[in-house]
Amino acid sequence: MEQNEVLDAIISRRSCKSYKGDAVPTETIDKIVEAGLFAASGMNRQSPRIIVVTDRETRDALSRLNAKYDPQKRKDPFYNAPVVLCVITPKDEEFAVYDGSLVIGNMLLAAHSLGLGSCWIHRAREMFDDAEGKALLARLGLSGEYVGIGNCVIGYAEKQNAAKPPRKDGRVFRV
Repeated sequence: MEQNEVLDAIISRRSCKSYKGDAVPTETIDKIVEAGLFAASGMNRQSPRIIVVTDRETRDALSRLNAKYDPQKRKDPFYNAPVVLCVITPKDEEFAVYDGSLVIGNMLLAAHSLGLGSCWIHRAREMFDDAEGKALLARLGLSGEYVGIGNCVIGYAEKQNAAKPPRKDGRVFRV
């Protein structure tokens, strides 16, 4: 099969779990967010919201909130990444999980294509069901009920994981 840069990015992207503390330029973050905004969505409703967190104090508060629900009890479940992109959707949105997941997938690939490390961090649902998470949404002027879909952390990788794990057999069925 002929390769191209999109396919190459899909195949070569890996989750990064160790970041340098260096700030990511706003223009780069904006490109990643734009990729998320262009994700496919059910009936083109475009319901997911992206909360861009670069403020260290807020980022650290979100990390502590996420750690509260982390079964592994990591000190920093965001792996020192300087940017957290929280994806939420209105709670009553029929396609919430699907649409929000596509947003995160696009942002992970966009970050990789721009030379950054990225990782999907779970527990956004718990974070934004928590009173502290709801308070953050209120401070941002987001009224209504939201469900957390996931957190996309990005930054400059401390070390790259280039290992390409083998794909499991028996997952494709042709008719």
